[in-house]
Amino acid sequence: MDKFEHLTKDTVEAAVSRPGITVIDFWADWCGPCRAMAPQFERAAALRPQYRFAKVDVDAEPAVAAAYGIRSIPTLMVLLDGEPVAAQAGLIPAEDLVEAVDRIERTLAPSGKAAA
Repeated sequence: MDKFEHLTKDTVEAAVSRPGITVIDFWADWCGPCRAMAPQFERAAALRPQYRFAKVDVDAEPAVAAAYGIRSIPTLMVLLDGEPVAAQAGLIPAEDLVEAVDRIERTLAPSGKAAA
């Protein structure tokens, strides 16, 4: 079972509007770096089950990618309470990703708690 949701234009709004941290991986099947990022993203999701992790296939969901201003892939975006607070294109090791998301949660989340 996946540790993350696969978002579509029909599910993205409900998924990201929940309180707390959501990390989205914008990717495509043909993209070599995206395929290399996939196991790192899965590992990060396993390391931090308190955060929500989701994926958007930019080929299947171009409107979602456009709504978030995605211009290159892979791009990882962190949302807090539905608002984008950070984005990074390229490969990111799982440990670096969770460290960055933890830092965002500590500094930006008003309650100091991430929603599950």
